Amino acid sequence: MITLLIILLQLYSYVLLARALVSWIPNLDPYHPLVQFLYQITEPVLEPIRKLVPPLGGIMDISIIIAFFLLIVLEQLLRSLA
Repeated sequence: MITLLIILLQLYSYVLLARALVSWIPNLDPYHPLVQFLYQITEPVLEPIRKLVPPLGGIMDISIIIAFFLLIVLEQLLRSLA
């Protein structure tokens, strides 16, 4: 069971990475189904982080970085329990 959770956390990390990469591409259609999927699956995690840590200087959103850090910590915790 713990191994499955670790795999799911790793997969979610890839989804977060994809979201970050998509956000750097100018002129990308925000209504494209893949972009919408990435936002729908990541926003439930990123929004609460943004409420706790607002964008730096009002422009730089570090919520994805914080989410990556939290996923790494959670994964390491799960590995220590396995």
